[in-house]
Amino acid sequence: MGAVLISAADLRKELADKKIHLLDVRWALGDPNGPQHYLDGHVPGAVFVDLETELAAAPSPARGRHPLPDPGTFEKCARSWGLGDGEPVVVYDATGAMAAARAWWLLRWAGVADVRILDGGLPAWIAAGGALATGEEPDPTGGDLVVRPGGLPVIDADAAAKWPGVLLDARAGERYRGEVEPIDPRPGHIPGAVSAPTAENLDGTGHFRSAEELRARFAECGDGPVAVYCGSGVTAAHQIAALAVAGIDAALYPGSYSQWSNDPKRAVATGSRRWP
Repeated sequence: MGAVLISAADLRKELADKKIHLLDVRWALGDPNGPQHYLDGHVPGAVFVDLETELAAAPSPARGRHPLPDPGTFEKCARSWGLGDGEPVVVYDATGAMAAARAWWLLRWAGVADVRILDGGLPAWIAAGGALATGEEPDPTGGDLVVRPGGLPVIDADAAAKWPGVLLDARAGERYRGEVEPIDPRPGHIPGAVSAPTAENLDGTGHFRSAEELRARFAECGDGPVAVYCGSGVTAAHQIAALAVAGIDAALYPGSYSQWSNDPKRAVATGSRRWP
C-alpha cells in the first residue's frame, strides 16, 4: 500500500507542481451542515463529497447504517468529482479524518492507488498558511475512473463471528463495554472483539500518531490477522488507515455493530476486554 497521509505543507508544494483531486468530506454524526461548512471555507479546488449519499448505500437494519455503495453507483459519484484513472487524490475533513478516512478506504477498495489523507485536515491546512475558497467551485469535468472493487479486504458478519485473529472494535470504550448505546438496539460488542477506540489514533493536535506509536498501540491488542468494525463502518476506516500507517493490513466489517446488533441471532457481550 502506498502512502496513507500527506502533510499540509507537502500538499501545498505538490499542488504547485501537479493536478491533485481534492475531496472535502466534512461530516459528523449529528451535524447535517457539511455542505454549508464547505461553502463557508474549503481548500481551493476541493469538491464536496456527501458521506451519507455518495459514500454509502441506503441504511437498513439488515445491512447497517452505512452499507458499502454499489460499485456502479460509486463509480458515477467518483466521475462526478472529476476523478480519472491513475490520478492522485487527497481527502480531508475538519475532524481528524474521522469522515475523510471513509473516502480514503472506499477509493482504495475501488482500486485507486494514489489516495492520501490530509493529516490534521482543514485546521492543519489553515495553520500551514493555506488559503481558503468560499462558495461553489466549478463543476468538475473529465471523470473517467473505473471502479474495480476488491482493492482492500472486507468481511461479513459470519466471518466476524469466527475471526481467527484480532477483531478490533473502534468505537468509544463506553459503547464497547455496553455502558451506553445512543444509536443501536443492543448495547455491547461482538464477542471476542478487543476495544481500540479510534480517537486514540490521534495526538492532541488532531494529527495521526507516528508509525512507531501506532505499531506499539496495536501490538497490545494481540496477534494474528486483523479485522475492524465500529458502529456503522465509518470510523473503522480510520482505524484501518492508522493500521496502514503502522504497516499492518486489516479487513473491514462494513455492516459493523449497527448490522450485528439488529440481528437477534447474533450474541452480544458487555464489559471490558481491553486486550487478550
